[in-house]
Amino acid sequence: MSKPLKFKIEKKLNNSLGRAGVISTPHGDIETPAFVTVGTKGTVKALSPEQVKDLGAQVVLANTYHLYLQPHDYIIRDAGGIHKFMNWSGPTMTDSGGFQVFSLGAAYGKNISKVTSAESAPLLLPENSEDDVVKIATIDHDGVTFKSIIDGSLHYFTPERSIEIQHNIGADIIFAFDECTSPNEPLRYQQEALDRTHRWAKKSLEYHKNAKPIHLGTKFPSERQALFGIVQGGRFEELRKESATVLAGMDFDGYGIGGSFAKEDMGTAVKWVNEILPEEKPRHLLGIGEPEDLFMAVENGCDLFDCVAPTRIARNGQVYTRFGKENLLNNKFIEDYTQIDSECDCYTCKNYTRAYVAHLFRAKEMFAATLASIHNLYFIINLVKKMRESMLNDTFHEFKNSFLEGYRKNKDL
Repeated sequence: MSKPLKFKIEKKLNNSLGRAGVISTPHGDIETPAFVTVGTKGTVKALSPEQVKDLGAQVVLANTYHLYLQPHDYIIRDAGGIHKFMNWSGPTMTDSGGFQVFSLGAAYGKNISKVTSAESAPLLLPENSEDDVVKIATIDHDGVTFKSIIDGSLHYFTPERSIEIQHNIGADIIFAFDECTSPNEPLRYQQEALDRTHRWAKKSLEYHKNAKPIHLGTKFPSERQALFGIVQGGRFEELRKESATVLAGMDFDGYGIGGSFAKEDMGTAVKWVNEILPEEKPRHLLGIGEPEDLFMAVENGCDLFDCVAPTRIARNGQVYTRFGKENLLNNKFIEDYTQIDSECDCYTCKNYTRAYVAHLFRAKEMFAATLASIHNLYFIINLVKKMRESMLNDTFHEFKNSFLEGYRKNKDL
């Protein structure tokens, strides 16, 4: 049976785990390291597929949970898969729905992210504690029961169901079902969640390998879709290393590294994992996208990264520049007739001024989100491409130091 993914390492970074390579998928190659653009509901918000391609995106990630609820995975299956449905011809990925288990379960109503400051939030209450927030997702041994955020209907995800949905969606790279915990959960709960994640990983892999073709005459899912296992374990070194060791022993095509980090020790936790995971298989760091974090991830051996931040902050008027993030709603930009970043070659910077984009936001025009999203995605995608080039040219550390020195100068948010 043919493999749906190939990974070739072109160059390794001296004195670190970093590497530059190429991931080959049925819908094209991904030159790594690469930033993965998030298209949650089968669309990158405010942008057309043509615009996404023109700004340099190589791969788009969609959300299993949201596409299951709307329009439903069978609609996408019968449309010919996610590529035809959303008119994107390049590589695609889908997550497992595991993060929604976290955000609608243990963290629901607590405003806690999967990446947080070590001192910014208390430990979550144990599951049997009194709590004034009613969860809309409940985790058991075999899966997760949850209510739809659209109509309140009741649904149940198991590892097998998550993989079945992802088979119907048809992305090139899919993920095993996992439980993403809060960084602030105690060791006892982290161990319980990790045991579930490992059990679900095995079930996900078994279902994926044994699944029959969706349509007569088509390839088996395991021949056309690569399956990544997801390492979890929170902030605990022993759990992270245990998870990496257990999953490395399973025949996954690649690996995801789940969230549940404290910002301060993210780099250390990623290094723990990547020192154990098979070097010859690609690694995806889930939900990470800030420039400083991307340098850390590349240096510690990650090949892919996804994050909603570039488009999310763009819709709120925030943009990346070489000198940090800026908020275009600040009064100083009302009469600023320069481009967002004088060294940026994106469509927005080539054609519009800060004053114009700031005007669009103040006037609540939809085009504002489009222009800001184009810029932010171009900035992050091409920053990672420059990291790759610097690795190939043996100038990574010089590039990193130069960029971060400038980027930290003028953070006005």
